[in-house]
Amino acid sequence: MKKIAARWAAALLSAAFLSGAALAQYPNKTIKVIVPYPPGGPTDVQARVVAQKLGEQLGQSVVIENRGGAGGMLGSQVVAQAAPDGYTLLMGASGPQALGPLMAKEPPYDPLKDFTPLSLVSYSPLMLVLNPKVQAKNVQELITLAKQKHGGMNYGSFGNGTMAHLAGELFNSMAGVKTTHVPYKGSAPAMVALLGGEIDFMFDTVITALPHVKAGKLNALAVTKGTRSSAAPDLPTVAEAALPGFEAVSWIGLMGPAGLPRDVVDRISGEMVKVLADPAVRARLEAAGAEPVGSDAATFAKHMQGELVRWEPVVKAAGLLRSQ
Repeated sequence: MKKIAARWAAALLSAAFLSGAALAQYPNKTIKVIVPYPPGGPTDVQARVVAQKLGEQLGQSVVIENRGGAGGMLGSQVVAQAAPDGYTLLMGASGPQALGPLMAKEPPYDPLKDFTPLSLVSYSPLMLVLNPKVQAKNVQELITLAKQKHGGMNYGSFGNGTMAHLAGELFNSMAGVKTTHVPYKGSAPAMVALLGGEIDFMFDTVITALPHVKAGKLNALAVTKGTRSSAAPDLPTVAEAALPGFEAVSWIGLMGPAGLPRDVVDRISGEMVKVLADPAVRARLEAAGAEPVGSDAATFAKHMQGELVRWEPVVKAAGLLRSQ
């Protein structure tokens, strides 16, 4: 019995040693982070800031590869099908990881089953802005005006199925109003339309909308996060202004394919928390209009589950649910 016990003890010690060795060896080559959008966009900018610092801390190169298409779902699918070894990761986002799969007739992946969440990177709240011709000084007045006009008001977005679109649908649903969605091919043309009075209001990114608000070209009523934005601290949230529980926030987070080894998950998640606590990284993300987060894997997984639960009824009410 003593010999058997000794063998078991030796085996357990060996396993622990190998596990520790495997952790120490990761990473031993370049890590690729796929950004599922073209270069230059918000997700790409933030991914490059984070990748540079993460590479420094891991002692290996972390490179960005842009794989745009299908609203971010093409690049996400590449990672879903990648080997779960920690060398192909994804800078996931609310669009392809929460909204897209709900609206696609045949989603190419399951956002919960086909990925391993690693760390939330940032939140990007939206700002509710109006063309000055719209006579509403606060959210409640906008709701009252929309009810009076019986469907005669419209709002713009970056495109069908974007967070800006669904923020408008959530507003319609929670306020009990009907306003017409007008999609544009990106934030820039939507903003031109709003400034020109083609549309009445819009939920736009804070960093895009704020300069126009400061210049007096648009009126800002609220932000869409559960708490006030550090970029516009005097502006109330939609929830506190009129619609308790309202929240529509874009987010990005680092993830890998399903089945990543626990040691790799813990290593990357731990380093990401350090990355996003770095003052220089936080400053660069904030300059890009984002609010840095940094979280462990379990927190990010819970967040993703909550997002799907939150948006499914909104997508359904808007007639966008894939089963409709």
